[in-house]
Amino acid sequence: MKPALLPSAEQRLHQIALARQAVLHEGRSLADPHTDGAEGAWIERSWRRCLAYGHRPEHRLAFDRIPSRAPLQHQDANRHLVSAARPVLEKLGRAIANTRYFAILTDADGIVIDVDGPIDRTDRRAHLITRIGVDLSERSVGTTAIGAALTELAPVWLHRGEHFFADTGVYSCAGAPLFGPDGRCVGMLDLTGIEAVERPELKHLVTQSARSIENALTLTRPHSLLVRLNWPGRTLGDDADGLVCLDADGWVTAANPTAREMVSQLGARHDATVHASDLFAMPFEMLFDAVGRHAARAEPMEVPLWSGLRLHALPMVPGAGGTAAPARRPPAAADALPLKDLEVALIRQAVDEARGNVMQAARVLGISRATVYRKLANKKPD
Repeated sequence: MKPALLPSAEQRLHQIALARQAVLHEGRSLADPHTDGAEGAWIERSWRRCLAYGHRPEHRLAFDRIPSRAPLQHQDANRHLVSAARPVLEKLGRAIANTRYFAILTDADGIVIDVDGPIDRTDRRAHLITRIGVDLSERSVGTTAIGAALTELAPVWLHRGEHFFADTGVYSCAGAPLFGPDGRCVGMLDLTGIEAVERPELKHLVTQSARSIENALTLTRPHSLLVRLNWPGRTLGDDADGLVCLDADGWVTAANPTAREMVSQLGARHDATVHASDLFAMPFEMLFDAVGRHAARAEPMEVPLWSGLRLHALPMVPGAGGTAAPARRPPAAADALPLKDLEVALIRQAVDEARGNVMQAARVLGISRATVYRKLANKKPD
């Protein structure tokens, strides 16, 4: 069976026009929006929110900035986000240099705090939306990748008439939300073109770039140990890793969205204090011990989760692998239990958690029941 062909540029614009007519002018709901199913449902939701705000497609836009002096103050308030995003924006600028698209960074309210890429300042349509401090929220300028990404909290792509207002119908844009070290949305990254060729693949680029910014934000938090996580069989060491930052006592100081997806305890309340022992079914000291007193990083190790799943982990001290976050000194080796004692402590903890069921504990640890008995029998009482 041959794959379905993508619609031509003319067909695509015609589909968008039909959808606009149905939702914005006839008040009909689209069971199957102009794009495939749920992929386009968010656009209809956004259009209806705009109508609820009292907006109408034909209304003219002013592209208002926040009050005088506030833009710089606003930018300063988001300096950690701007700093983390700047290297990514510069790389993005090179990647999209020949596409007539440019990059916009906003805070969580949709206020522009930085831009990069080939911006034609002589084009008023480009100038208006790339000024630091301009409000590009959904409530202010209607349906855009910026407002939609911040509302839906998911990457989006939209083209020309998929924007709510006629004034924004010249833009095509991809957007992805940005989540901070505590799991809250802190802003979004946008790629916009003006009367440019539709390039939905930019949704993938902006999503990957957002991940790089989120990782950089995570590494700015003070920590004594960075633990990179991924599933067995995956290579550790790139932006696809889950990142968990721990202080010297094993408390989580930061985690990126990937880690929050891998370890359910990290996805709970944003203001909750979480300890490494709540995440991993093992004494947290083993992570510090694996790095050693003089090594910058350990070899990948397998760590059990309380769910019974297992992850590969790569513990690293600050300064290794691109992180330069300030940190407290890790526990000295003399203060930690010997590795053999930690192993026994892990086994004993697993047996206790299993309420004495040695078989269940062995399954969680991924070892045989005989090994559990042997390790516990060889440990002499204090």
